Amino acid sequence: MNPIIPKETEMPQLDKKQLEKVTDLTFYERIPLKKCNAIFVFSGTHPGHWEKAIEAYKLDLAPKIIVTGGRSLTGIPHPKWEGRQSHSITEASVIISYLLQAGIPEESIIYEDQSTNSLENVLYAKDIIDFVAIASMLVICKSHVAGRQIRTHMKHFPSGIVYISFSFNATYQNSEITRENWFNSEIGRNRVWGEYRRIFNYGQLGHLVPPTEERVL
Repeated sequence: MNPIIPKETEMPQLDKKQLEKVTDLTFYERIPLKKCNAIFVFSGTHPGHWEKAIEAYKLDLAPKIIVTGGRSLTGIPHPKWEGRQSHSITEASVIISYLLQAGIPEESIIYEDQSTNSLENVLYAKDIIDFVAIASMLVICKSHVAGRQIRTHMKHFPSGIVYISFSFNATYQNSEITRENWFNSEIGRNRVWGEYRRIFNYGQLGHLVPPTEERVL
């Protein structure tokens, strides 16, 4: 039976090469931006979820935005989250409200508002997406979870879709976690190491495409 991997897990001592492998897996590969068929917004309460979606749409990176999210059963709402006092307000509804305020046409947005985690974001979105028209997708999510969430896409969506991360950095305990500096703070190390372990764990459970490489430790 696979244990539940917490979001923060103490990281062992790793050498430079091991750190690079952890970075590449958790932050996902760097792929140059190009116009895609759709923008996929993973659920969340961080402003980055709607800010990056608005930025991508205004850059004309895709004509459609797919928004996901009911209410997380485990996550702690961001301090700026408007609906944090109400369990009846879904993450999708708040994200969509910001998209509309930014002038994005309602007809350019499709959504699901019942999912409670990343796996459900993907599974429930399958019911609202016409895959015939999807060959590439721009993915909006936190930078240090891009690897896990895009691998979840790859497991459950048709093969052949190109995924490009258009992520944002999150801050915990006043420390911003980026691809370049995550290993310099304790919270960064613990968050990213937790994600690294979860990728392997969820791969074993069949939730995402498992890595072909061996764990660094």
